[in-house]
Amino acid sequence: MKNVLVEFASRIVSAEEAVKHIKNGQRVALSHAAGTPQMCVEALVNQANLFQNVEIYHMLCLGEGKYMAPEMAPYFRHVTNFVGGNSRKAIAENRADFIPAFFYEVPSMIRKDIIHIDVAIVQLSMPDENGYCSFGVSCDYTKQAAESAQLVIGEINRQTPYVHGDNLIHISQLDYIVEADYPVYTLPQAKVGEVEEAIGRNCAKLIEDGSTLQLGIGAIPDAVLLFLKDKKDLGIHTEMFSDGVLELVRSGVITGKKKTLHPEKMIATFLMGTENVYRFVNNNPDVELYPVDYVNDPRIISQNDNMVSINSCIEVDLMGQVVSECIGPMQFSGTGGQVDYVRGAAWSKNGKSIMAMPSTAKNGTASRIVPIITESAAVTTPRNEVDYVITEYGIAHLKGRTLRQRAEALIAIAHPDFREELMDHFHKRFG
Repeated sequence: MKNVLVEFASRIVSAEEAVKHIKNGQRVALSHAAGTPQMCVEALVNQANLFQNVEIYHMLCLGEGKYMAPEMAPYFRHVTNFVGGNSRKAIAENRADFIPAFFYEVPSMIRKDIIHIDVAIVQLSMPDENGYCSFGVSCDYTKQAAESAQLVIGEINRQTPYVHGDNLIHISQLDYIVEADYPVYTLPQAKVGEVEEAIGRNCAKLIEDGSTLQLGIGAIPDAVLLFLKDKKDLGIHTEMFSDGVLELVRSGVITGKKKTLHPEKMIATFLMGTENVYRFVNNNPDVELYPVDYVNDPRIISQNDNMVSINSCIEVDLMGQVVSECIGPMQFSGTGGQVDYVRGAAWSKNGKSIMAMPSTAKNGTASRIVPIITESAAVTTPRNEVDYVITEYGIAHLKGRTLRQRAEALIAIAHPDFREELMDHFHKRFG
C-alpha cells in the first residue's frame, strides 16, 4: 500500500498543468456521459488560447460543454458518435463532426486507429489497496480510449463510485493525476405521465418471468418498470440503467437467478441517474460494468435467453422502418446501442425487441407513425429487423408480416386523430 501511495503522489499535478501537455492538432477523448472529467474540461476552456485545432472526442457528455461554444471554434472542435443537448447546436452549425457507428463497434474502431485518440482524460475512483482505480460510471469506450492513448490524464474523484467488472485501470498507466472531489453529474428521474404509463403497461405484457432486460433512461423505461412488480426473477443486461431498476432489485423482482449469462449479476457498460444510483453501485459486487464492445455485442447479448430489449424512436413508417436519431436531416442523437440490442434479442432464445414511443410528437400535432419517413432522415433500424412497435394505443407485431399487414397493425396503434390520414395512404398503396 505504501508503494501505491508513493506512486500516486508522484503523478499529481493541477488540472491546469495536466492539460498543458496536450499538443495542437491532437484528439482528446473524454470519459462518457456522467463520467465527464469536470476539472480538466474547465481547465481546457479557461486556457483555450493555449490550443489550436484540438479535437475533443466523446459520445454523450453531461455538463455545459463550453468547449463547443461558437467562440471556442478556433481552439476546439468536437467529434462524436452521439449528439446530446449540449452538442446539437454545434453539429447543426457545422462546428462539430458526427461519425455514424454502432455503439459496440466504437472500442474496436479506437483500437484499430479508425477513430484516432492521442490523449485520454478519464474520471476515476480512488485507487484500491493494489493501486487499481475504477472507471466509475463510464466503462463503454472510455477504457479503450485510455488503453490506446499516448497520454492518459486520470481525474481521480473522491465521489466517483468504485464499480466492479472489467472496469479498472492501474495508477501506473496514468501519466498525470488530477485530484478531485465533486459530485458526479446526475440526471433527475423523468416524469411518468398517463401516456408513458399506457406504453409501460403494454410493454410489460411481453415480458415473462425470468426475462433479461435492456432498458434505457427516461419516462418510458421507468414506466415499464412500474408494471413489472408482479414478475419474478428478472435480470439486467443493458447498455445502461438508472434509478428505475433499484426498487425492483430491493423488492426481489430483479434477481438475475434465471440469467444464462452472468447469473445474479447486473451487467451494463455505463450508468447515469441520481445519487441513489451511484450509492447503489458503489463497491456492489452484484453490479459489473464491461466495455461496450462486450456488453453491446449482439453475439454476447444473444447468450441471454429470454432477452427483451426496449428502445425508443422518433418515427416509424408504414413499412416498419425506424428512425431514432434524426429529425429530417438534423442529427438529433445517434445510433447508440439500439441496433446492437435489436439483433442480440433476435438471436436470443425466446428473445424479443420492442420499439416503444408515444403515438404523437409536437404536443400532439404530429404523428410518429408516418406514411413515409421524413425526407433526408437516416433509418436507424431497418424494417427487416423490427419486431414489436408499441404506443399507448397497443402493440403491433411486425416480424414475419407482409407490408400490408404491417401497415394495418401500425395504423391500429397510431393516434386516432391521424388514422384516417394514414388509411388514405394505405388505400393508395394497397387498394
